[in-house]
Amino acid sequence: MSGTETSRKRSGEHGTAELAEFASALSIRDIPEHAVERCVDLFVDWAGSALSGARHRAILAVDDFAKEMGPNHGRSEVLISGRMTSPLFAAMVNAAASHVSEQDDVHNGSVFHPGAVVFPAALAVAQNIGASGRDFLTACVAGYETGIRAGEYLGLPHYKIFHTTGTAGTLAAAAAAGRLLGLGSEQMLNAFGSAGTQAAGVWEFLRDAADSKQLHTGKAAANGMTAASLAARGFTGARRILEGEQGMGAGMSRNCDPAKITAGLGVRWALAETSFKFHASCRHTHPAADALLKILHEHDLRADDIQHVTAHVHQAAIDVLGSVVRPATVHQAKFSMPATLGLIAVHRRAGLDEFDTVLEDEAVRELMRRVDMIFDPEVEQNYPATWMGKVSVTIRGGTVLTARVDEPKGDPGNTLTRDEIEKKARTLAQYGGALDGDGWTRVSRKLWSVASLEVIGSLLR
Repeated sequence: MSGTETSRKRSGEHGTAELAEFASALSIRDIPEHAVERCVDLFVDWAGSALSGARHRAILAVDDFAKEMGPNHGRSEVLISGRMTSPLFAAMVNAAASHVSEQDDVHNGSVFHPGAVVFPAALAVAQNIGASGRDFLTACVAGYETGIRAGEYLGLPHYKIFHTTGTAGTLAAAAAAGRLLGLGSEQMLNAFGSAGTQAAGVWEFLRDAADSKQLHTGKAAANGMTAASLAARGFTGARRILEGEQGMGAGMSRNCDPAKITAGLGVRWALAETSFKFHASCRHTHPAADALLKILHEHDLRADDIQHVTAHVHQAAIDVLGSVVRPATVHQAKFSMPATLGLIAVHRRAGLDEFDTVLEDEAVRELMRRVDMIFDPEVEQNYPATWMGKVSVTIRGGTVLTARVDEPKGDPGNTLTRDEIEKKARTLAQYGGALDGDGWTRVSRKLWSVASLEVIGSLLR
């Protein structure tokens, strides 16, 4: 074994412990200003997603459960209603709500939605203990850095069966909550152990149009926070939950590289690599959607001009989207490449309103029959570091048009401006019906100024 290989192996021997030490010791002074500012951007984006779920049937079921099981008073806020309750149930409802519209952020390399689990856990704890905005943001960065590295360590073999946001997300929530609770490195290590042993979430729900995806984020946030709270009370957990012989890597993936758990800690800020979602659908559909939009605009095409669309995709897109043949619900349609590209072709948008009518939209349903996906070696080779979009469009007369997009809208190299984030979040909040325009304006001021808040209190009041 070469010296480099020996060093790499040695660097991963105590990966979970090193990650715990980093998360527990992180200070706002350690974080570059650009990463802090991006954390604020992601927080505003997340809040819009959480508010958008206010009327969704699955979220109302989770909220009703929380009302029955949890207290009807407390210092932690359920955003879809403004109701105050315990941190546990506020985190659960807010995490579920922020994942249902399929507009929450995503980190490409780990194939993980950090915001949907980190912000709910951190906000619930911060409100409960009266933490400052600076401490809140520090904790959120700790959560992002932890969850992203856990997701990268578990890798694509894990993602083929497991929903990484539900698994790595549990550790991310534990890191955020634990940092706010002031856990030392040993306590944080115990929190990670207790978080990892609860980590769960598999993709089978897609075949049945089930609501499990929202349960994944709700439980990841709540379970991670539970793990941190128990660790603060002396509760112990596995010390090598990620890389141990019977840890998450061994049981939920294969050929994991332990060096990925700590790669670039304190130097590479993975939070800043996180992408915003532009379309209201599974991220695996976005690259092809953007490539199709490019063709439509460049050639001034209408849906009637299109005979067939082929999306050239990576294997993970086939694994996740391929099980949705005929969408039975709006949420399941968001995991359908034909439905997403059908909306793009007909409406040049695949937003919340368009998806709400997709099952009854005859023009879209007709075009869906003319869309397929094929595996593309070039796209696969670049994934997950780059989510390349390639489509081939056959138009009337038999001409084939092609387009390629290397960075979909929302990726770090093609990111949303703060004005675009504000517009997106406002639209999401109003869609959910929990806030009108004036209400969002009031809330938005608090969200954007979170770094200056002496105490994180209610966001809605």
